[in-house]
Amino acid sequence: MKDGLPVVSGSNSPLHPRLWKLAHGRSLELGPVGHLMAIINVTPDSFSDGGRHAGRDTAVAHALYCAREGAAILDIGGESTRPGAIEVSAVEEQDRVLPVIEKLVAETDALISIDTYRAETARLAVAAGAHIVNDVHGLQREPEIADVAAKAGAGVCIMHTGRGREKLADHIEDQHFFLRQSLEIARGAGIEEEAIILDPGFGFAKDGHDDLVLMARFAELHELGFPMVAGTSRKRFIGAVTGREKADERDIGTAATTAILRLAGAAIFRVHDVASSRDALRMADAVLAAGALTGEGDGN
Repeated sequence: MKDGLPVVSGSNSPLHPRLWKLAHGRSLELGPVGHLMAIINVTPDSFSDGGRHAGRDTAVAHALYCAREGAAILDIGGESTRPGAIEVSAVEEQDRVLPVIEKLVAETDALISIDTYRAETARLAVAAGAHIVNDVHGLQREPEIADVAAKAGAGVCIMHTGRGREKLADHIEDQHFFLRQSLEIARGAGIEEEAIILDPGFGFAKDGHDDLVLMARFAELHELGFPMVAGTSRKRFIGAVTGREKADERDIGTAATTAILRLAGAAIFRVHDVASSRDALRMADAVLAAGALTGEGDGN
């Protein structure tokens, strides 16, 4: 802790350079600067922007706009993960996302992520050009997805969730308990450690207090030894704190969490509005860089 800011430092700092290995020979350096992952919902019912980008052309246009705004990664999802959302079939999910991925691969060098827990959707998406598999069930709903990622050499984002199970009372202990099970699945499938990042799953079977505690204790998650993703964008706890009832009015609050969690060592930020979090991220990175230059942020 430095002047009240939870800046992570030392030889094992998550701010030190580390390559994230991805499919199709790509990689992304994590550590020295943060990166943005733009949420592209090709769905009619997502909690924040359902229906706005449900068609291929509108989804592609929005994704390209996000890339121009500064998103390094475009995360394409074909099924809403909001509480109570109706599951779609694998075929419907694939019909939504595959044309978008194919078009984006042809039009941008941005990294493409497929947001799915289904092994077959992941296989088809990576074959279509996606570089990353982002699983909100942490490889535990369809463990075969780990085999798909390993075979393709894809980057893997493993998310924590409390849905459908009893959680441990301590927030960080439950993160470690769940994510270590997921990491065993990944290792058993042969996924390289350099291909793995972790996501604590803000809002997934967590109430507003849980999310705030998770933010306050975020630096403890680095004990797991992997880069971390933060997906706070427009979540209900931001609305509760700021008084913003509408999800699409929570981008300033989201940007604040981006800055806070970057100072706590998060590497990637999954957001709806790229511009606001881009500026917040640049400010946080500037603070971290200043600390490193003065010897106050590198453990000396």
